[in-house]
Amino acid sequence: MTHAIVARQAGGPEVLEYADVERPVPGPGQLLVKVAAVGVNFIETYQRGGMYQVPFPFTPGSEAAGTVEEVGEGVESFTIGSRVATAEGSRCYAGYTLIDEAKALPVPDGVDDLTAAALPLQGMTAHYLINSSFRVEPGHTVLTHAGAGGVGLLLTQLLKERGARVITTVSSDAKAELARAAGADHVLRYDGFPHHVRELTNGQGVDVVYDGVGRNTFDGSLSCLRTRGMLVLFGAASGAVPPVDPQRLNAGGSLTLTRPTLGHFLLNQQERRWRSGEIFAAAANGSLKVRIGARYPLSQAAQAHRDLEARNTTGKVILIP
Repeated sequence: MTHAIVARQAGGPEVLEYADVERPVPGPGQLLVKVAAVGVNFIETYQRGGMYQVPFPFTPGSEAAGTVEEVGEGVESFTIGSRVATAEGSRCYAGYTLIDEAKALPVPDGVDDLTAAALPLQGMTAHYLINSSFRVEPGHTVLTHAGAGGVGLLLTQLLKERGARVITTVSSDAKAELARAAGADHVLRYDGFPHHVRELTNGQGVDVVYDGVGRNTFDGSLSCLRTRGMLVLFGAASGAVPPVDPQRLNAGGSLTLTRPTLGHFLLNQQERRWRSGEIFAAAANGSLKVRIGARYPLSQAAQAHRDLEARNTTGKVILIP
């Protein structure tokens, strides 16, 4: 037996129960991983609350790190004792989880378990945003929203390493300090940010906006772009964006709008190893700092969800089985 978080029905954080469950058994091509740490992500609050349809009873979690304890038939890349992480797991709010070999990421020496659990989803998101959605080059000016969030802090560091000028938005003085510490050149509040971005760019606008906030920032983000700029809408923390008339892109200066998602940038093992390898290497050599803003025992997953939904956290939220 082991422990896991189980929701019997959709609802508020209180539906997340700490329960005894059977330890899973790896099938062909699977790894049984003893979980050391779990990454908590906002999508899990949508799944728990019923906004996204999932089968109940439901154990949340797609992101975790730990050690391989058993391997299924046909596994070749990992052995018992291998340290692994994933952003594409399932039922990770648990003491043990199964990970498909193809979706397991090797964790290098120099990256501890908490960092290994905090990095995969947000780190690989930041990686595909600046390498594959809009390829940032030295000298580009970039606007990112939620600069003190998990993706925002990583994104800013990677952008500065690339040689970009970074403007970001935050909602408080404390979050502004975190964004500056990550290397942001200019830190703005959300109120009136399009006007301030235009001032900072001599009226030209930015080359790209990375927007994970959605409804509350979308219109302002479009208005911040220079001619032929790109808006990369990669999330909807404030709600979904209403339908958009494509003529707005023409009127704004032949703009480009894209709505990517991480899974489409992890299409094969080569992509997974490229993205995870680069972010884990950066964490191991100290050039990428990973902020773990809060950690909770697995049994307190409900409180972790409450704090996340109340926007009381910065950086990454971690559960410890």
